[in-house]
Amino acid sequence: MLSDELVELVKTVCEQRAETQTLECKAAHTDCPKRLYDTLSSFSNQDSGGVLLFGIGEKAGFQVVGVYDLQELQKKVTEQCNQMEPPVRAVFTVAEVDGRWICAAEIPAIDLSERPCYYRGAGRSKGSYIRVGDADLPMTDYELYSYEAFRRHLHDDERPVERAALSMLDEDKLEQYILQRRADRPGFAQLTREQTLEMLNITRDGEVTLAAVMNFCLYPQGYFPQLGITAIVVPGTQIGDTDTDSARFTDNKRIEGTIDRMVEDAVAFCRRNMKVRTIIDPVTGTRKDRTEYPINAIREAVLNAVIHRDYSIYTEGTPVQIDFFADRLEIHSPGSLYGRMTVEQLGVARPDLRNPALAVMAEELTGAENRYSGIPTIRRAMADYGLPEPVFENRRNEFVVILYNQTAAEAAAEHGEQADEPDLLAFCKTPRSRQEIANYLGIKTVFYAMSHYVQPLLRSGQLAMTLPESPKSRKQRYYAV
Repeated sequence: MLSDELVELVKTVCEQRAETQTLECKAAHTDCPKRLYDTLSSFSNQDSGGVLLFGIGEKAGFQVVGVYDLQELQKKVTEQCNQMEPPVRAVFTVAEVDGRWICAAEIPAIDLSERPCYYRGAGRSKGSYIRVGDADLPMTDYELYSYEAFRRHLHDDERPVERAALSMLDEDKLEQYILQRRADRPGFAQLTREQTLEMLNITRDGEVTLAAVMNFCLYPQGYFPQLGITAIVVPGTQIGDTDTDSARFTDNKRIEGTIDRMVEDAVAFCRRNMKVRTIIDPVTGTRKDRTEYPINAIREAVLNAVIHRDYSIYTEGTPVQIDFFADRLEIHSPGSLYGRMTVEQLGVARPDLRNPALAVMAEELTGAENRYSGIPTIRRAMADYGLPEPVFENRRNEFVVILYNQTAAEAAAEHGEQADEPDLLAFCKTPRSRQEIANYLGIKTVFYAMSHYVQPLLRSGQLAMTLPESPKSRKQRYYAV
């Protein structure tokens, strides 16, 4: 960054009095901080990198305290950068603010294929960190494995299931699948039975694969009890809300079976728990029932959740979760977005597949297109229904799709909307909470203010979160970038 940009950054930090996902403040007015390894690791391991800002004292209320010696500070910071694996190449900028010197060290992100960046002295398992809001947290075994799996092109859907046997697969279903593959690829007719099973990823070295278990087994949950779907209906807007009879859930179901069976049962559960409106065409007079959410949007979201979820040993104890709330439907899929994919690229870029073998099987058995059209279909279906744009959240260990219903729009229409985006951006020059934003907009329903005003600005990069890795945190604040 330029010196002028550093001065502006310092002014912003002093006004906001907060660190962020990409900013860490250090006093350094008496000496160089002794342990920067955690932050060097976490900044290097996130796509945006980060900035270490020396000369701002958090304990002093985020005021300028200056640095003790610019040259010595940069030398010592570089020494700590060289203790990382791979070494961190910080870019330094200095500027004078209020008669005191400030130093910024920009920490670039390392390529995904080289992650995690870790402190050599602690080793890879204990020296790797991830940034969560304004904190540096140790990476979990799962997060470390995720980098390794991507780098080495490991696909957990192809791993053998030791206890499984071909006799436990649905023979008719499997034979139909093989016949269809042979029809599509005549060369398969030249292969032996064993070779065909290997080529179709049904077996790996003679053992049944996880992909085959999830698509063809008579009862997949006999091997993996939690590789199913749990679905609940909450009588409110948050987990823990209860109805007049103190019931936490008005419906609660565990959905099991093969992938195609689970998808159909999940859609049936959603149909059963959705409100249905009758719409009369003003021209023809015909009546048409319209569900609370578009069925094809739900089906695509569930398909994506079960096909593209993480199937590693670290997440096989976590089911896909469907949560019905009074104002929204949430579908939680274990595992963050795979590889280089980001939320902004969803439906635009072609991602690497986490489970290629399982996806190919599911394409034939469920009718899933596997053509990267799921996200656009969800967006289009919600727009056709006149519902808020779907929200996609890539959290630390899960990916979440959130669909909002008409309740918010009706509430907002009743109470009116009194502010526009430029005014909201000006209001958020100081970080604001959800309730503060809703009050400013004159909208009684917080989630409508979030979905119609805040989320679009977040997607466009005009607003940012102080705790982006914890989007639902009560401490979350939103500020203009």
